[in-house]
Amino acid sequence: MKAIVIESYGSADQLVERDVPKPEITEDQVLVELHATSINPVDWKMREGYLSSMMPFEFPIILGWDAAGIITEVGANVTDFAVGDKIFSRPATNPRGTYAEYIAIDKELLAPLPENVSFGEAASIPLVGETAWTALVEMAEIKEGDKVLIHAGAGGVGSVAIQVAKSFGATVASTASGDNEAYLKELGVDTFINYKEEDFESVLSDYDIVFDTMGGDIQKKSFNVLKKGGSLISITDEPDKELAEEKGIKTGYFFLQPDGKRLAKLGELMTNGQLKATVGETFPFTQEGLREAHRLSETHHAKGKIVINIK
Repeated sequence: MKAIVIESYGSADQLVERDVPKPEITEDQVLVELHATSINPVDWKMREGYLSSMMPFEFPIILGWDAAGIITEVGANVTDFAVGDKIFSRPATNPRGTYAEYIAIDKELLAPLPENVSFGEAASIPLVGETAWTALVEMAEIKEGDKVLIHAGAGGVGSVAIQVAKSFGATVASTASGDNEAYLKELGVDTFINYKEEDFESVLSDYDIVFDTMGGDIQKKSFNVLKKGGSLISITDEPDKELAEEKGIKTGYFFLQPDGKRLAKLGELMTNGQLKATVGETFPFTQEGLREAHRLSETHHAKGKIVINIK
């Protein structure tokens, strides 16, 4: 099968097309013919070797963390899915990622593809969607009426997090550049903060939840907009525990553990129109297409998700 791999760490030029064996499945897996995948910052960070100590894979490595496609083979223990089913998934961490024509996926990581969603749209959701859901629903325990600040709302994680928060009836504030104000308000943001012109710390107060996607000084300032008993959830680094105790703030930090049931809940939001995928740009499934997609992601200025059309 065709795959785009890296054979050493480095720049986007390390992404090369290769012919590799089609995966063999276990009794608890399905084989999926991929129709689309998407780009996440973890892709190029891994490509550059930043995560080599956490993920010591052997070369060649197939990157990619988002899958949307059709099941072509099922293991003996798979009963909830069948050949021909359309699915989307955030596959388990392994050196065979989604920059390929086929991938083996564990049965518990599968979710049905919503009927009103394309493969490309579905492929934009798994990693960012499960990240947003884990932070807001499972860790912060969001509820109707909560005031929620989501940093970097125009990005892949932020844009989904805004919609998840709104689906629970929360009031949402978000930071982004002025160019993205209309986009964020279309997603449902109640209070837009142009981070180039305003300091969110001086504008907001008494918030229930902050979802930190930035870290550093922004994370530290976020403590000051939370009410006592509020929650600061981060995907960048562990929040200051001493400061949290001093201010009476609950904190959380996590690295996503994917789950098909969680993804299915996001699928339900997509089915009823409460969650819409934002596909910023699409690229072909070629060596140069992946290289261009990585370079765009590295600018940190891509709006929504970058999708790769495989079929």
